[in-house]
Amino acid sequence: MKKDYRHYLENTPDAEGRFGQYGGAYIPPQLVGPMKEINDAYLKISRSHRFIEELRSIRKHYQGRPTPVYHAARLSEKCGGAQIYLKREDLNHTGAHKINHCMGEGLLAKYMGKKKLIAETGAGQHGVALATAAAYFGLECEIHMGEVDIIKEHPNVVRMKLLGAKVVPVSAGLKTLKEAVDSAFVAYLTDPVNSIYCIGSVVGPHPFPMMVRDFQHVVGVEAREQFLEMTGGLPNLITACVGGGSNAMGLFSGFLNDPCEIWGVEPLGRGPKTGDHAATATYGKPGIIHGFKCYLLQDEKGEPSPVYSIASGLDYPGVGPEHSHLKDEGRIKYTAIDDKECLNGFFTLCRSEGIIPALESAHAVAFAMKKAKEMKSGTILVNLSGRGDKDLDFVVDNYGYGD
Repeated sequence: MKKDYRHYLENTPDAEGRFGQYGGAYIPPQLVGPMKEINDAYLKISRSHRFIEELRSIRKHYQGRPTPVYHAARLSEKCGGAQIYLKREDLNHTGAHKINHCMGEGLLAKYMGKKKLIAETGAGQHGVALATAAAYFGLECEIHMGEVDIIKEHPNVVRMKLLGAKVVPVSAGLKTLKEAVDSAFVAYLTDPVNSIYCIGSVVGPHPFPMMVRDFQHVVGVEAREQFLEMTGGLPNLITACVGGGSNAMGLFSGFLNDPCEIWGVEPLGRGPKTGDHAATATYGKPGIIHGFKCYLLQDEKGEPSPVYSIASGLDYPGVGPEHSHLKDEGRIKYTAIDDKECLNGFFTLCRSEGIIPALESAHAVAFAMKKAKEMKSGTILVNLSGRGDKDLDFVVDNYGYGD
């Protein structure tokens, strides 16, 4: 029997922050108080008329919402079969979906009387969005970023600094996203009274997976209404890239109770045999990272494995606890796209539609292209989570112009 998801969002997670067996808050004693403060403030403030109206005004007049749904007719023709539509989150101010939860977190911080926003970033989109929110609300901002990603995503580093953020290079471990999260949490612990940690995805200890999902839910609400208006029906399949999984949960949460196939697309990197990937829901098993339980890529000791993706925003060994739960329930299916397929999706969308996607988003585009050919007919809705300005130098320097 099909499960009823009509009241899912109101009832999930539970009071302990659990999505089935996943989520929770596995944190040191000194973080218990600050996490409770954030949770209590969120539950009270975010439901107030004043907060909701202010956030709606910001989304409309500052972010540029609603973002449109676009029929990618030439891409669809090129693939043959199903028609592909794009939810254009790349058209948000700052160029990605990250601004949706960053403005929400910044507004919450203002209501709580906080003076400083602290966060990690991988591809830099979360860092840029949070630096933007800090400038908008008149707050300090500190962004921790792995040294590898600082080099790879240099345009976003420049943007963060122009917006007034302090960018902290992280040299530990693989010098990428996991280490940036570790570093940001340590910084937050030094002054949780005046600062607030603004995590960049639906990960981390409770209440962050719930908060970020709720702020991203606007994507799914808009997309569902827009798609119905455009086509008179719902998409047969919806898809989005998944690292931590914020853009995906934003889109998916609007369609959970609908008869749509839902697919999360993870980074297969250089392939499963090499081990150089970050396809967590596909190849991981339950474990604990950064204060929460989720599917996790682990070594023989149960520690988080080194991971890799051509897309800096996807190279994380864990995945959101809600994704883990919905995978177990069978409501969302997960697959993986390798670097070569991702680049093909990137260049094909550029040439067929005049849209340069983020490498993260190109994973979902590549999967949609494959499914369109398989399906023969019907419709596919892709969350185009970000634009590729940040990736241009890296792609051209390493892969040319796709000729």
